[in-house]
Amino acid sequence: QVQLVESGGGLVQPGGSLKLSCAASGSIFSINVMGWYRQAPGKQRELVATITSAGSTKYAASMKGRFTISRDNAKNTLYLQMNSLKPEDTAVYYCRAGPSMLTMAYWGQGTQVTVSS
Repeated sequence: QVQLVESGGGLVQPGGSLKLSCAASGSIFSINVMGWYRQAPGKQRELVATITSAGSTKYAASMKGRFTISRDNAKNTLYLQMNSLKPEDTAVYYCRAGPSMLTMAYWGQGTQVTVSS
């Protein structure tokens, strides 16, 4: 089993920045791919970005250029740097992990990000 714990969410004004973290513990040897997903009220959960243990990244088109995913394998921690935040970025952000893109079975509990003036 793998446990994922997100942190770093909060309230930020439009145009501001936040950095989310996700600490992984447990059977972390099984993790190759980690990623961030988000779910806004009344909407389906959607991909934000993923990163492999080798550092290969993938972003949703609407977030590329504003968000940066990274990971520190030594600390077993995933990050999401979010810049130029917009009200439509308001959502619960979830960390996800697994052996491959098709088997990302582990989810964190989520952290709320609210972009509002």
